[in-house]
Amino acid sequence: MRTLIKDTIEKIGETVTLKGWVNTKRDHGKLTFIDLRDRTGVIQCVGFQKMSDLTPESSIEIIGVVKKRPEKMINPAIITGKVEIDVQEYVVLSKSETLPFDMGQQTLNLELPTLLDHRSLTLKHEKIQKIFKVQAALADEFRKSAEKLGCTEIFIPTIAAGATEGGAEVFQVDYFGHKAFMTQSPQLYKQIMVGVLERVYTIAKAYRAEPSVTTRHLTEATQMDIEIAFIDSFDELLNALEYVGTSMVSNVSKNYSQILEEFGVDQPLVPDQIPRLTLRQAQVIVTKRTGRDLSKENDLNPEDEREICLWGKEEHQSDFVTITHFPTKKRAFYTMPDPENPEYSLSYDLLFRGIEILSGSKRINDYQQLIQAMKNKKVNPENFGMYLMAFKYGMPPEGGFSFGLERLTMKLLELHNVREASLFPRDMERIDERLSQQSSEDNL
Repeated sequence: MRTLIKDTIEKIGETVTLKGWVNTKRDHGKLTFIDLRDRTGVIQCVGFQKMSDLTPESSIEIIGVVKKRPEKMINPAIITGKVEIDVQEYVVLSKSETLPFDMGQQTLNLELPTLLDHRSLTLKHEKIQKIFKVQAALADEFRKSAEKLGCTEIFIPTIAAGATEGGAEVFQVDYFGHKAFMTQSPQLYKQIMVGVLERVYTIAKAYRAEPSVTTRHLTEATQMDIEIAFIDSFDELLNALEYVGTSMVSNVSKNYSQILEEFGVDQPLVPDQIPRLTLRQAQVIVTKRTGRDLSKENDLNPEDEREICLWGKEEHQSDFVTITHFPTKKRAFYTMPDPENPEYSLSYDLLFRGIEILSGSKRINDYQQLIQAMKNKKVNPENFGMYLMAFKYGMPPEGGFSFGLERLTMKLLELHNVREASLFPRDMERIDERLSQQSSEDNL
């Protein structure tokens, strides 16, 4: 029976069978040291045979005795640091070819293109694996928070009849001879479903044909969405999004504090009350701090987001800032204008450590008002029949929000590029392989 590496610390003196990958191999004359890795950790294995057929990343099976390490050889950096395996025999399950670079270093110091060109290999690196353990934990905490709000999980399609946001940045697909689109977001479907289940959430892919190559954008991104019906006030939505955002970040940071420490990241600052500003209030603050005139701007640019987050950290000891009331003309057709000043909308972004990680709004729920808003945005209502049907039959006051999972992962671990927080990133230059490289090979 197989023993997992993490369980060896309870089996001193016992013979165990371990299975995993050769993390590193070191030859010391008569002794060979193997660091064996499985999904639970790493353990040192000592053999008196040469093990010359073992190469890094080979998958192997080892039978050996769990022994205490000598006092001077204890490694406090790993959970198995007080024990090692005295190898009795081993079997190579699958031999790895020679690696293109050293995978044994603590941090894989590669340029991003090289890191992604060898993605199937580099994902095996222990530190890179930890990025996606944190990401999985964020998604898990999102689900827990959504369910505490009384939401039901839904699963939405990724092929739609119309462009969700009404814009041109969509991927058109040939659907059996008909025009269809990859969904820009789960938005329309989750709105339909609050007319059924009242409160819903989903984790779904979103596709944006944005002609941009930046450190913060992906062509295919993972969104974590919540939609809530029968809301009493705008503040109810703000309270909900801030609860979910801070719960995710606080719980993951606490439970994975060792990983944050390994990445050299401070514990996030999460106050009891996140500072809230309207867009114009935020712009006034940025202008005072930087001298830049933002009075004619309809949004915060990346530099503004970083500056207002510095303000939040300095003045409120908060890594979060909520920004509300963006211009109605710059938001999607379903966004509710502020009744007190329709030039601005009941919309919001949540900023974290200098970047937007969430966007959302209160929605228009009146059918005729929604039709007019679509026309004002040059969106053809005839392309949204099923969506509009939900508003003909009693759509209650509602609103929602959406987190970007990769962006949140990036900022929690202070990674340099959002592609580092995507298992298999898609952008203008890559679908697994670099498109420019693929094109040049096709021309050979």
